[in-house]
Amino acid sequence: MTATGSASASVRPRQVRTAAVRALPAPVVALGVFAAVRGAGALLLALGSWWAGRSPVRVLGSSWDSVWYLAIASHGYGRTQMWADGGWVQSDCAFFPLYPLLVRLAGATPWAALLVAWTAAAVAAVGVYRVGELVYGPRVGVLLVAVWAVVPHAVVLSLAYTEPLLSALAAWALYALLRGRWLWAAALAVLAGLTRPTGIAVAAAVSVTALHALWVRRSRAPEVWAAGLLAPAGWAAYVLAVGVRTGDPAGYFTVQRRWGSRFDFGVGALDSVGRVLSGGQVPLATVVTVAVLAVAALMAVLLVLDRTPLPLLVHTAVLLVITFGGAGFFESKPRFLLPAFPLLLPVAAAMARARPRSAVVVTAGLAGLSYGYGLYLLLVARVPL
Repeated sequence: MTATGSASASVRPRQVRTAAVRALPAPVVALGVFAAVRGAGALLLALGSWWAGRSPVRVLGSSWDSVWYLAIASHGYGRTQMWADGGWVQSDCAFFPLYPLLVRLAGATPWAALLVAWTAAAVAAVGVYRVGELVYGPRVGVLLVAVWAVVPHAVVLSLAYTEPLLSALAAWALYALLRGRWLWAAALAVLAGLTRPTGIAVAAAVSVTALHALWVRRSRAPEVWAAGLLAPAGWAAYVLAVGVRTGDPAGYFTVQRRWGSRFDFGVGALDSVGRVLSGGQVPLATVVTVAVLAVAALMAVLLVLDRTPLPLLVHTAVLLVITFGGAGFFESKPRFLLPAFPLLLPVAAAMARARPRSAVVVTAGLAGLSYGYGLYLLLVARVPL
């Protein structure tokens, strides 16, 4: 065989693989990228748990808030835990009902909780792709999913937490808004409002966009009115239900305050930033949290300068206000921003302009850092997520 023939034979399989990938629908590619990145992360976390002598299923499916969700799924609401040293009175009414309900329907076990979370994460990945594709094109959509899968707190997307479910509902609600499907957007916003306190950001995106359509664009479509009014219903219904249950109109906010969570207009966050900047022995999780919040603020500015569509801006802005302005478990703040995936649009757009090999290298490097940080959070620092 000649040297030319040998070279052609060696190149042909690569060309076949490349053609096969290009033939796949872009959403399938995006989902494959997400599954590969987060699947590898979950596998590493499972191996790390096993090496540390801990049950991988317990680490993935029964860590921190997952314990509360599983208890609600198994026994319903009614659990209260008191901490004499911190003065906290932790009630399970702090947790919204949609995720525990889905876990209960799936079997109310750690594996069931993981199944619901992982399915929601996959649905979210396709929704994130669709938003990126609609705003910037298919290439940016795929890269947006890749970057979203490797942010420092993306480990939460592999856990039995509510962020995957809220991200899925938020992504598809925003996509529906961008496509003018008002009632779909409103229905998804109602479900988002039953998932987490931060689900109100999805409702805000729908209601503000509807107000803009009615006031600025002079729309008279009844579905716009309906969407704007119905979007906050899920969040409001649960807050009112807790008020009725506790006999206190502000019962939900009282429950949150007793957990140590309240809106302090960023005083607690600024205090943590000051401790990091002043030096001394500050936990790595706190340093990373400060860095993530700083980058998120910068990305928000870039979103505004880039004239990002109104629904994405409103959704992201409300999540940023809640994250920066809320007091509580400081190291948990970055996971609150996982549904704020539009923040990553400037990064994905920049990567789309680079050479494909550079995008792959950057994604692989970020994935390595994300995996290492996830192992640190769950197996070393064990800080509340």
